[in-house]
Amino acid sequence: MDSELRDGEQHPAHDLRARVRAVLERRNLTDNVSAEQAAASWEQDRFVARARALFYARMMFLTLGLLILAVPAWSGYFGFSGPISFVGYFAMLLYSVANLLVIDHPKAGRWVTYLTLCFDLLITVVLIARPQVGGGLQSPLLATQLLFTTLFAILFPKPLAILPPLLALPVTTRLDLLLDRSVTAVELLTLLWYLGLNFIIVYVLVYLNEREATAHREVVSLQGDLKELAVVEERNRLAREIHDGLGASLSSMIIQAEYILNMAMAREDDGLRSEIREMKATAEESIEELRRNLRMMRDDFELAQGLEDYVKTFRDRTGQEIRFERTGITRKLPPDAQLALFRILQECLSNAAKHAEAKEVQVRLDFSAEGVHLVVRDNGKGFDPGRTPRGHYGLLNMRERAMKLGGSIVVDSAPGAGAQVAFSLPCLSA
Repeated sequence: MDSELRDGEQHPAHDLRARVRAVLERRNLTDNVSAEQAAASWEQDRFVARARALFYARMMFLTLGLLILAVPAWSGYFGFSGPISFVGYFAMLLYSVANLLVIDHPKAGRWVTYLTLCFDLLITVVLIARPQVGGGLQSPLLATQLLFTTLFAILFPKPLAILPPLLALPVTTRLDLLLDRSVTAVELLTLLWYLGLNFIIVYVLVYLNEREATAHREVVSLQGDLKELAVVEERNRLAREIHDGLGASLSSMIIQAEYILNMAMAREDDGLRSEIREMKATAEESIEELRRNLRMMRDDFELAQGLEDYVKTFRDRTGQEIRFERTGITRKLPPDAQLALFRILQECLSNAAKHAEAKEVQVRLDFSAEGVHLVVRDNGKGFDPGRTPRGHYGLLNMRERAMKLGGSIVVDSAPGAGAQVAFSLPCLSA
């Protein structure tokens, strides 16, 4: 019954984790995704969706183009005849399909889409200006230019990127003059009308796009802040519960140990006194570890001083010769990074005392522009890092901590040659 309840409790978390993993994989993101990466992924997805819509619009225009080539009256109106027209048509079809194939690429997809859209615009200008009678500013296809302005503004909402469709109108007017077609007052009004519509489309779409992008960035940033705030509040809640519960129990254990020790001293039982002292020392070490964890959870832990204090405590307890050295300018690190550095130091000192039987240990903590580095070296009996005894997970835990934070850990040891553990984390800030 209990196992069934536990399984039932794990299902929601498992399902949520699976959904998060699926979304991250679909967007090619990592677990430690930043707000900037999330916004960039959203913008890329939005561009891909709009570029695919452009492809289907092209297919519609290509279908109309095929009809123009198939109907003699229409092809004659535009002056399309012979195999060259069909070669141009299939060239448009090929580059449209090629554009579809590279749409998902972050850089190539945008460049290819922009270039092919410019080709589409160029072909449209030719179709508008080509007929000698009813062409140019009189062409019924002139309204297509507004569509291109809309497409450019939606896909590439930047002033310079929208310039090609805006230049199509003065280019069409210039072609009218070069082809000895006079520009009447009505055609001039048509030109001004289309220019006004173009600027309205550009302003509205660019403005709306910027508002949409800004709102999305604010939402992503707010979600990150809320997540961080929730983590801080949960840490503080756990810190209070641990302090009031486990901390009180350990304090009571120390008081009881002192009371029993006084009674044992009256009986002059050396064995019992030794056991009670060891129990008291263990309880004091546990409560010190508890306080250290609570400081980390409340983000009130100073890493360098905390490591140095732990080295002194460990040296007093074990009698080992341990030297601590700190270099560089100390800076605040995230709680996960501080905990990883502290746990790795604990593991190294514990191994040096229990397994290596080292007489001297050197600990160096270095803060640099590239990151923070912790090096622990002992003169013990050493070991083969490639042959870890079964059931010993210290090295594995250290490597997992390093991997989770994007750091690196190098273990250099050999039988009879001591051991050195070098742990490095990239430049992190709290």
